[in-house]
Amino acid sequence: MKLGIVGLPNVGKSTLFNAITNAGAQSANYPFCTIEPNVGVVAVPDKRIDKLAEMYNPDKITPATIEFVDIAGLVKGASKGEGLGNKFLSNIRECDAIVHVVRCFENDDIIHVEGSVDPARDIETIDIELILSDVEMVTRKIDRLKKALKGDKSLQPQIDFFEEVLDTLNKGKSARTVETTEEQEEWLKEVALLTTKPIIYAANMSEDDFTNGIQDNKMLQTVRDIASEEHAAVLPICAQIEMDIVDMDKEEKELFLSDLGLEESGLDRLIKECYSLLGLISYLTAGKPEVRAWTITKGTKAPQAAGKIHTDFERGFIRAEVVSYDDLIANGGMTACKEKGLVRSEGKDYVMKDGDVVLFRFNV
Repeated sequence: MKLGIVGLPNVGKSTLFNAITNAGAQSANYPFCTIEPNVGVVAVPDKRIDKLAEMYNPDKITPATIEFVDIAGLVKGASKGEGLGNKFLSNIRECDAIVHVVRCFENDDIIHVEGSVDPARDIETIDIELILSDVEMVTRKIDRLKKALKGDKSLQPQIDFFEEVLDTLNKGKSARTVETTEEQEEWLKEVALLTTKPIIYAANMSEDDFTNGIQDNKMLQTVRDIASEEHAAVLPICAQIEMDIVDMDKEEKELFLSDLGLEESGLDRLIKECYSLLGLISYLTAGKPEVRAWTITKGTKAPQAAGKIHTDFERGFIRAEVVSYDDLIANGGMTACKEKGLVRSEGKDYVMKDGDVVLFRFNV
């Protein structure tokens, strides 16, 4: 899974990226500090992995991972190539979802590219550039379909649908707000529009906001109102707090977050939000050689889940021996679970569940 961190210059993108990936990306108080996208791979926090590691004492522990991409700051006119526009848009196109960092705090010492802090204006600036790029993509698609229509009248429903999408975009709304059927979803995937990508607005707030109560921040409510219309998620976060806790040990970090009334770091909350937004779950494999988490989409069937490990597992799938994580931990191991009939033999139609501990049987 690849998440693109976007936003106007100087809203805290690189600071947040550094904090969540600890990758040391350059961060400074001037626009276009980030030119080439920085990439960092982050382990998905999963306490189940730790418990299984205690049980199996494996030679190797491999958590699921997420790739974060810190993309250059956007300015007006990016869709026409202004600033680093073309590079910015192509980098977003390669991501599975967008984390849009929006500045929601005042600080005279930190320059804002527009001269003032206004979340609604900042969101609109980026949305317009993404929408304008999509207008061009959809217009080309309609032109191609109309040329092909002469030889294939069955394409008319597609033309009608994409003209509806174009009308929505021209009204300044994202393509994700268009109601679609399953068939129309497939048509949209062929065009790979920027405004159909799932989006999380990371409302970057001050440490004082988290100390005094984030609900008092009117800018946060502005972001939430916009997200509600966009079918998007909102995550209140403080990039500076995330930077402050990077080098803390576990106990120190927990105490620091507790003092702020937080149970989890911004990174943990962001990853959970991303999993939810993208409809992702994890299944687990466990043994002496390795304990590992595998990320799949909700609704994935056993053979396709097995294919995540190796294509031969899917091609030669026989069955999946499955036990729930909770049952495995409660009974102290696989042997006890087998004795109690808690290990199930599942076939090709089995839909995987979050926390399934699985052994795949296959023959190639």
